[in-house]
Amino acid sequence: MRSELRSGINRILTWITYALFPIGALLVYSQLFMGGQVALEESTAGGQISGPLADALRGMVAALVSMIPEGLVLLTSIAFAVGVIRLGRHRCLVQELPAIEGLARVDVVCTDKTGTLTETGMRLAEIRDLGGHDDGSSPARVLAALAANDPDHNPSMAAIALGCEGRATPDWPVVALAPFSSARKWSGASFLAPDGEEHWVLGAADVLVSADDPAAAEAARLGGQGHRVLLLARASTRVDSDGAPGAVVPVALVVLDQRVRGDAGPTLDYFSEQDVDVKIVSGDHAASVGAVGRELGLDGADEPVDARALSEDDDELAREVEERSAFGRVTPERKRDMVKGLRDRGHTVAMTGDGVNDVLALKEADIGVAMGSGSPASRSVAQLVLLDNRFAVLPRVVAEGRRVIGNIERVANLFLTKTVYTMTLAIIVGLLAVAYPFFPRHATLINAVTFGIPSFFLALAPNTDIARPGFVMRTLRLAIPSGVVAGLAAVTTYLLVLGGRTVPDPADRTAVVITLCATTLWVLLLVAKPYVWWKVVMVASMVGLLTLAMVTPLGQWFFELDVSDPTKVLTGLAVAGVAIVVITVIRVVDDRLMARSEARAAEEASRRDREDEERTPEPV
Repeated sequence: MRSELRSGINRILTWITYALFPIGALLVYSQLFMGGQVALEESTAGGQISGPLADALRGMVAALVSMIPEGLVLLTSIAFAVGVIRLGRHRCLVQELPAIEGLARVDVVCTDKTGTLTETGMRLAEIRDLGGHDDGSSPARVLAALAANDPDHNPSMAAIALGCEGRATPDWPVVALAPFSSARKWSGASFLAPDGEEHWVLGAADVLVSADDPAAAEAARLGGQGHRVLLLARASTRVDSDGAPGAVVPVALVVLDQRVRGDAGPTLDYFSEQDVDVKIVSGDHAASVGAVGRELGLDGADEPVDARALSEDDDELAREVEERSAFGRVTPERKRDMVKGLRDRGHTVAMTGDGVNDVLALKEADIGVAMGSGSPASRSVAQLVLLDNRFAVLPRVVAEGRRVIGNIERVANLFLTKTVYTMTLAIIVGLLAVAYPFFPRHATLINAVTFGIPSFFLALAPNTDIARPGFVMRTLRLAIPSGVVAGLAAVTTYLLVLGGRTVPDPADRTAVVITLCATTLWVLLLVAKPYVWWKVVMVASMVGLLTLAMVTPLGQWFFELDVSDPTKVLTGLAVAGVAIVVITVIRVVDDRLMARSEARAAEEASRRDREDEERTPEPV
C-alpha cells in the first residue's frame, strides 16, 4: 500500500532542501557584500578565515542546521520500529512497514465468519435423514466415505470425519473426486458400488437444490439459528464431469455446531466505539451469517444479505455494501469487488482471511490480515499475520497504528515549526544585512530543550487519535503560523536589543534565545495536549535545563550566554509573551474553523446519503 505519511515527509524534506541554498547564499551575501568588499578582504587576510567571514559562516551553519528537521526522520523510523516490536509482542507479524500507517486509518474491517468470529473447529451435531437412499448407503456411511477420501479437509469435513469416526466405511473404490470449491460451494465423490456407480455431493443446500425445495427451506431455518448446514445428496452424473452435479436427490442435512469466540463480542464493541464499521463476508448461508452477527450484537446483522442478490453495477454494489453489515454466499471474486467498492467510496479497508478464497480480497484491501494457521497463499499476500489466529488482537493492532501515526504527526508539527521560524529569521536577517543572532551552539541548546528531547518522549507516548488523510496540509497549517510568529518575535527582540548596531554582543544573542525558547516551549505545550503528569514533568524539566544553562558559569561559558543585563532579558520575555498570545489565538481560531468545516462535511455526507436512499427503489 502507498504510505501517505512517508511520501508526505519526503515531499516536505524536498521543499526544505530547495530552500537551503538560496537562504544560505542570502545570509553570506548580506553579511559580507552588502556591507562592502572591505569586510571580505579583512576576513581573509593572511589566508585565515576570521572576523566577519567566520561570523557569517557560523551564522549560516546555525541557520541551515536548524532548518533541517533531522529529528523528524530519526523519530519516524524509531516510532515505526517500536510499533513493529510492540505488535510482535501481541503475536502479530508485520510483513510490510507501511501497514502500520494503514492500520491507523482503517475505518472498515471486513472479516470472514468461520475461524475468525467463530471457533476454527466445529462439531457434528446432527445428521437429519431426508430419505432418498437405501440401507446400503445410509447418510452416516456415505459421509464417512466422503471424509475418508477427501483430499484436503476443510473445517467442515474435519468435523464430519471426527463425528463419523468409528462408523463402518463402505469399501467402495473411488472413480472421481471433486474437492471443495468456494466458487461452486460443494464437494463430492463418485464411487463404484456393488450396484454400479454412485455419485454423492456435499455442499450448500441453496446451491444444490432450488429455493422452494423443502430441504433448502429447512437448511435456511437451521442456519438462522446459528448452525452451519450442509446438504448430502445423490448426483445424477460423475462429480468431475462438465455438467456436475446435474439433478440431485436430497438425502440428509448435516448440521454442524460452530461456537462464537468469547473475545469476538468485545472486539466488535471496540470497533463500534472507534467508529470502525465491521462487515461479515462469508461463503456460508446468509441466515447463518446473520445469526452469528446478531449473537455478537453487530448493527444491521438482523438483515443479512445474500451476495448473489447484490447489484452487478459497481457503484450500486458499493452503496449496498456500505449500508449493510452481514453478507452470505460471497464468492472470492465478489469479496474482491466488495472491498474495491468500499475503497472507491473513500474508505480505508482491512480484510481478514485465512483461505485461498480470501486471497483476491486480501490483495485488494488497504490492509490484508491473514491468520497464522491460514493457507500459505493468504499469508504471502497479507501485510499482517496474526500468529495466534485471534481476531481479538485486531483492536490492539489498530490502536498501535494510531499511536504511531498520531505521534509522528505531533513530532512533525514541532520540527516543522522549528524549520519555519528559522527560515523566517534567516530571511529577515539577510534582508536587513545584520549579523545572524545565533551561533551553532545556541541553535543546539534551543533545539534540544524545546523540540529535540521532548519529541523523543512524545514519539513513543500513548495516542488514540484517529488518523485522517491530509497529513502534509494539516501539519503545515499548524506549523507555518506558529513558526512565522516565533520567527517574527525573535527578529523583534533582536532589533530592540541591537539598538541600531549591526553586530550583537552575547547579551543580545541571549535575549533572542530567551524569546525563541519561551515561544517554542509554549508551542510544545499546545502540541502535547491532552496533559498528563509525565508531560508536565517533561516540560518543567526542559525549563530547568534551559535555566541551568543560563545561570550556571559552565552553561554560560559553553553556550556563550550572558544574562547580566536585566533589561534585555525582560525584553526577550515580554516579546515572547506577546507571541504566545498570538499563537494561542491563531490555534483557537483554527480549531473553530476546522470544527465548522468538519460539521459542514458531515452534513453534506448526510445529505448525499438521504438523496441516495430516496433514489433507491423500494424492494418488491
